[in-house]
Amino acid sequence: MTEYAKPLSVTETPIPGLVVFDLPVHGDARGWFKENWQREKMTALGLPDFGPVQNNISFNDATGTTRGIHAEPWDKWVSVATGRIFGAWVDLREGETFGAVYTTELDPSKAIFVPRGVGNSYQTLDENTAYTYLVNDHWSPTASYTFLNLADETAAIAWPIPLDQVEISDKDKAHPRLQDVTPMPPAKILVTGSNGQLGAALRDALGDAPHVEYTTRDTLDLTDPDLGTARRWRDYDTIINAAAYTAVDTAETPEGRAAAWAANVTAVTNLATIAAHNGITLVHVSSDYVFDGTKDGAYSETDPVAPLGVYGQTKAAGDAAVATAPRHYIVRTSWVIGNGNNFVRTMATLAERGINPTVVNDQHGRLTFTPTIADAIRHLLDTRAPYGTYNVTNTGEPTTWYDIARDVYRLTGHDPDRVTPVNTTTYFENATGPVSPRPRNSTLDLARITATGFTAADAGELTAGWVKSSA
Repeated sequence: MTEYAKPLSVTETPIPGLVVFDLPVHGDARGWFKENWQREKMTALGLPDFGPVQNNISFNDATGTTRGIHAEPWDKWVSVATGRIFGAWVDLREGETFGAVYTTELDPSKAIFVPRGVGNSYQTLDENTAYTYLVNDHWSPTASYTFLNLADETAAIAWPIPLDQVEISDKDKAHPRLQDVTPMPPAKILVTGSNGQLGAALRDALGDAPHVEYTTRDTLDLTDPDLGTARRWRDYDTIINAAAYTAVDTAETPEGRAAAWAANVTAVTNLATIAAHNGITLVHVSSDYVFDGTKDGAYSETDPVAPLGVYGQTKAAGDAAVATAPRHYIVRTSWVIGNGNNFVRTMATLAERGINPTVVNDQHGRLTFTPTIADAIRHLLDTRAPYGTYNVTNTGEPTTWYDIARDVYRLTGHDPDRVTPVNTTTYFENATGPVSPRPRNSTLDLARITATGFTAADAGELTAGWVKSSA
């Protein structure tokens, strides 16, 4: 008998992501009522907002009707409308829990969330049983499915009604045993700007697994009005946008302004629209240039933006576009150092060439090495941290470009006093081209990312290691 008036609660299972919900069912002699799906309440208990797009109902008139073990490339929310079913779920995804089994009975007072790639099967325990399921993709006969034989010895499912006493389709009987099943790979990850410094660090962090796709401007035009049809976006779980226009001074020219807005706003808006429409997590890299640098102390994620130049304006506008995607991470960084041309490499080269540079000493902040950004992005995704904006830099006391230059000279065995300090106004007073204003304070507060369990390495230690490895 269906139990009435149970409190809404969640039960974890041995299969990651597969969770069972006890549902409040309100009934009397006339019948019963339940909230089969209540987004606000259920997501508050930790269920991912999987964005249902289709609701299907299945009806079986005979006890013992048994459905084969099918893993589908979408998430499902399964609930019984009438009757009872015995459900069996087998993890058919790549990973350590491949082959894990969970079974339980479902009646109208219980529902289960089935993640993509977890095989599911049902056996009806009552006549006239109907169950309903919400899915976050439209059914397609061409989608990639993974199947498991109902009688697999490894899974060893204890069916209430023996399989030789129930009707099973010939197709389900022919499904492979677990040892012959090819695990379902993870949903796709798209990395844009993969030929840049951050893109290279992301490739190191994510590897070359088949489900990770790296694109460049030549292989995917993010400004294309038809970007929404360039991929079957429902196959993607995450987009990591490492593409950006970063020439801050050139952005002050008419040509540079147009290029900056195209890359940092138009392209980002396209990605945010795709992410919102397809339930994709969008990761976007922002900049300290969205601030004017006048704050006394470190900038938090909630401080109002006030960009000084065109580049900062485009980054702020891009951030606003990303925030329209329900599942988004904005990773705000400062003073980025990656493999290739960067400030540390330039200072090391000048030191070796016998050049004594003049370096600004009135801009304060912390360096951010690209592997740190890549590791932080992976951490946010792996831990399913709350969506929103996170400041990410390396740790240590805030410093200046002048102090960093002195450290590089010292680390390369040269006299740091060869570096001369200068204020920003004086440094640029003889510039022959346009100059974007710089924020004097680029220090970012790291409390929020630290609270998720991520701790970045000290910027000074990484500078020393980088100089040593590049010697």
